[in-house]
Amino acid sequence: MKYQMQHVQNWEETKARFTAWWQGKNIDRPLMKVVARLERPVEELEPSWKAKTFVDKHLEVERKVVNMRNYCRTHRFYAEAFPSLDINIGAGSFAVYLGLEPKFDQNTVWFPECIDDWDTWGDFRFDPDNHWWQRHYQAVEKAVELAQGGYLVNIPDIIENLDILAAMRGAQNLCFDLIDQPEVVKARLDQLDEVYFEYYDRFYELVMTEDGGSSYTTFSIWGPGRTAKIQCDFSAMISPAHFREFVLPSLRKQCRNLDFSLYHLDGPDAVKHVPALMEIEELNALQWTPGAGQPDGGSSQWFPVYDQVIAAGKSLWIMFSGKEGRYDDWVEAADRIVKRYGPEKLYFLFPEMSEKEAEALMAKAERDWVR
Repeated sequence: MKYQMQHVQNWEETKARFTAWWQGKNIDRPLMKVVARLERPVEELEPSWKAKTFVDKHLEVERKVVNMRNYCRTHRFYAEAFPSLDINIGAGSFAVYLGLEPKFDQNTVWFPECIDDWDTWGDFRFDPDNHWWQRHYQAVEKAVELAQGGYLVNIPDIIENLDILAAMRGAQNLCFDLIDQPEVVKARLDQLDEVYFEYYDRFYELVMTEDGGSSYTTFSIWGPGRTAKIQCDFSAMISPAHFREFVLPSLRKQCRNLDFSLYHLDGPDAVKHVPALMEIEELNALQWTPGAGQPDGGSSQWFPVYDQVIAAGKSLWIMFSGKEGRYDDWVEAADRIVKRYGPEKLYFLFPEMSEKEAEALMAKAERDWVR
């Protein structure tokens, strides 16, 4: 697919800046996502409609495409911001392709545990005939067709390793399995590692840009190759020793098979695993989600996490929350971070703002946040 990306001021420059960030070599200022709300649409909006079913809420491609086109008509993209469309079956659709039956509701997709006994559940294999795999793939395929190269369509949130086992087996059962059946868990992880790319590669080949680039859902990342966010949220429940034993080998294999990888670190209980993560040579960057009730990514409270990432030579993805503070607070927090680490290796994601604020922010970044 050839992408025109007409809503991005300079797509070639944006790609160059993303490439530099993955390499820890920002061109001048930090990589940034800056989106401004327009006072009036640049053209007439298309009529949209409400989803008739919970499944449609997540997989009705035509409605999602209309909403994306309207979003582009009512927003302006600055810096390295780019429009992209998500088509997800919740977070962790890999489990659904392997036989878990999802439960859709208004706001999310629930994954009820489905494995009572490992001995009675067959090996994990790529299943081209799985109903939800076919429906998901066809939905993304339709989204690419309707996008007509005007914006990116993201690789869905497949997810991997223990998070998939926890979805299918249940978190409490899996905790017991790590102690009682560690070799069974490791064997299942090996199967997941093998099958993951059977699904990932099909999505990648479907959505990739003409130069082989791809974007991954939700995290506003693009890379000039096979790009993904990786994670293990279940790691909040296990020790550093168990993380190294069960999770680290899978993450290493995954990073070696990707061109560009961003680790999603979720919540204070997962911080204990940062030293192990920084040992993955092929991992490019870390994204920090502080968790409910915690200050956002701009807080100096998280500098001990960021110090480890920068010391390991990896890049940082830092989001400022629209729920905390205002424009001046975001700029002040970004200022502190740049002064501590320099502009290299940083990707700042700002909440939506006015055009006036966006123009001021760009001027600030190009004046003060450079080498």
